[in-house]
Amino acid sequence: MPTTAWNRHHILSLADFTTTEYDTVLQTAASFQEVLSRRTKKVPTLQGQVVANLFFEPSTRTRSSFEIAAKRLSADTLNFAAATSSMTKGETILDTAKTYLAMGTDIMVVRHQEAGVPNAIAAEMDRLGVRVSILNAGDGQHEHPSQALLDLFTICTLIDPASPRLELLKGKKIAIVGDILHSRVARSNIWSLIASGAQVHLAAPPTLLPKLFAEYIFEEAEVRSQEFVISSSPTPHSPLPTPQLFLHWQLEPALQNADFVMTLRLQKERMTAHLLPSLREYHQLFGITRTKLQLCKPNVKVLHPGPVNRGVEISSDLMDDPEFSLIQSQVTSGVAVRMALLYLLGSGKA
Repeated sequence: MPTTAWNRHHILSLADFTTTEYDTVLQTAASFQEVLSRRTKKVPTLQGQVVANLFFEPSTRTRSSFEIAAKRLSADTLNFAAATSSMTKGETILDTAKTYLAMGTDIMVVRHQEAGVPNAIAAEMDRLGVRVSILNAGDGQHEHPSQALLDLFTICTLIDPASPRLELLKGKKIAIVGDILHSRVARSNIWSLIASGAQVHLAAPPTLLPKLFAEYIFEEAEVRSQEFVISSSPTPHSPLPTPQLFLHWQLEPALQNADFVMTLRLQKERMTAHLLPSLREYHQLFGITRTKLQLCKPNVKVLHPGPVNRGVEISSDLMDDPEFSLIQSQVTSGVAVRMALLYLLGSGKA
């Protein structure tokens, strides 16, 4: 395991992650990936600790991988389901969290359809003075840190399986295509990829990628650092110095010479208006196919956080082609990365 000290008590956002923290997560995940390749995949690292999965929103990959990650670390697990909980009788979210606290929970993994709920629970735990860590497993349209970290790990281990690290992505062109407006995955990936020094190109219809999105990212970045500049109209003669984040309302410029392409699900459950004429038209203009990948570098790889709308964000044949698709690798990486996150949060509680 990496010897670097880990001082973060909660993992709620990647906006203020440091390079050292990224590399610590990547190196720890690599250690656990080696553990998962053994015949005996269980380690006693978190034995005696309790991990509660508080998922107020449906999930398959995230919830299951957090559960198996906790079990691989020998932690006891509690799984919350809103539909069968006392919330149906009027119990509040904070009261639910305090109920799990009273049961001896050490780490709460929280997913909610509203942004800010994991932060609110973390603030309440801090107010109570308890050593319970909160891990954001996705909150509304805000962030999804563990997904972005597993995406980062998937890409870095492809480049250097023995030593995944942030600097491997410096100068790489990465296109993020799809429903960026509603995507917490996109927001978290923007923070991690910008921190790596990658060139990040966002592509979507104007209704799913408003110019205000760039202004939001810029304002957030200004608060924390001056390490990058956003260009909303990238051209070869852009007056902005070394821009790292570009917005495109057409797909082709984003794909041109791209090293990696991340496609995002159209989140119809979060759309409050008719933002697209039809799914067929979206696929024609922004769906990723073999033909469109010819614009990218020859060894381009495609990622998708799932679940996938086959034939909408990505063609079905491309999704299943191991020559291009890293989608199954992302699912596999998710267990190792979430083991790393639980280990880093829980190792100081023993």
